[in-house]
Amino acid sequence: MLSVVTTDGSTESGSLIDAIVREGARRMLAAALEDEVDQYIAELAPERDKRGHRLVVRNGRHRPGTVATAAGPVEVAAPRVNDRRIDEATGERKRFSSKILAPWCRKSPKISEVLPLLYLYGLSSGDFVPALEQILDSTVGLSPATVTRLTRQWSDDHAAFQQCDLADRDFVYVWADGVHPKVRLGQAHSCVLVLLGVRLDGTKELIALAEGLRESTESWADLLRDCRGWGMRDPELVVGDGAMCLWKALAEVFPAAWHQRCWVHKTRNVTNALPKSAQPGATKAMQEIYNAEDRAHAEKAIEAFAKTYGAKWPQAVAKNTDDAKELLAFYDYPAEHWIHLRTTNPIESTFSTVRLRTKVTRGAGSPAAALAMVFKLVESAQDRWRAITGAHLVALVRSGARFENGVLVEREEAVAA
Repeated sequence: MLSVVTTDGSTESGSLIDAIVREGARRMLAAALEDEVDQYIAELAPERDKRGHRLVVRNGRHRPGTVATAAGPVEVAAPRVNDRRIDEATGERKRFSSKILAPWCRKSPKISEVLPLLYLYGLSSGDFVPALEQILDSTVGLSPATVTRLTRQWSDDHAAFQQCDLADRDFVYVWADGVHPKVRLGQAHSCVLVLLGVRLDGTKELIALAEGLRESTESWADLLRDCRGWGMRDPELVVGDGAMCLWKALAEVFPAAWHQRCWVHKTRNVTNALPKSAQPGATKAMQEIYNAEDRAHAEKAIEAFAKTYGAKWPQAVAKNTDDAKELLAFYDYPAEHWIHLRTTNPIESTFSTVRLRTKVTRGAGSPAAALAMVFKLVESAQDRWRAITGAHLVALVRSGARFENGVLVEREEAVAA
């Protein structure tokens, strides 16, 4: 039953809305457990003893227990099952085991995921219990030792991820970038090298994450060679910044991949070579290039940029003209994909959140622990990633279909015929 409501809209155990949510969660959990037991008994109804009595029947309820959930503490009295069947292999009686609520369960799996994240968000293992008590009105099944145990699992999860077999996946597009989260890594200038890919169905997935030097060909080559060793094939297109180290490593390890320079990085590099007074106009002119309706208009916009800024700032102009091929590579892919292929934003947007979380947790311990912490944050963010626009066209790109200015003009099978 719900608690008595006071004049200010609260109850003895908190606000009315919290009480309603907890009561709803309790009823839903109770109904789910009842349905689970009903289905279990119904499926085994034909099994009877020699006298014709059912071998599996209800047997009252277990003692009420409290489970910590995202809705708060919920009291549950799970139905009990009397299963008199004998396991022929072991000679022991079979037992009913709920898939919804295991006998030892004192917190939902979601709570177990939240605990290490709270630690990452800046709470120490001694502080998060009082914090959760404010959120959940209870700390049933929770303790600092629980968080410590769960956070140790990060390193194991990261180690397993680093050995993941990629042979069963096909990454058509790949974003690559070196980012600097606010955690201590092994070397003074180390960063986190990240590869994120688009699979045949258009979904995004983290491919690799490792410590390295952004301006080191060998660091990038080591990471790419690891991916090759895990079974990764050449992607169709790799999107990255202007660091030559990445592109040299790609040419060595994945020579069949085409290159697309990130326009966000390029715009930043160009404007940094200009005085502040010229930067707003240059930024707008750069937008005219990568937002052009087709390659011809984009090339004209590059020429216009050169005429406007070339006399005074030839170095800034050269940053565009020298890399024009790689900057405009996205025009050879479906127009629906252009917004995704022009920049490394999928990595940047993910790590903007990571940076906020790691800003208050610089003392993550060893470099390996720090990297594992970053991995868990990215893994958590991955659940919210959306497939790219025009996902159905990704498979066409991989099959060899040819696009001009974003429009399909030729399929591979037509060429073969």
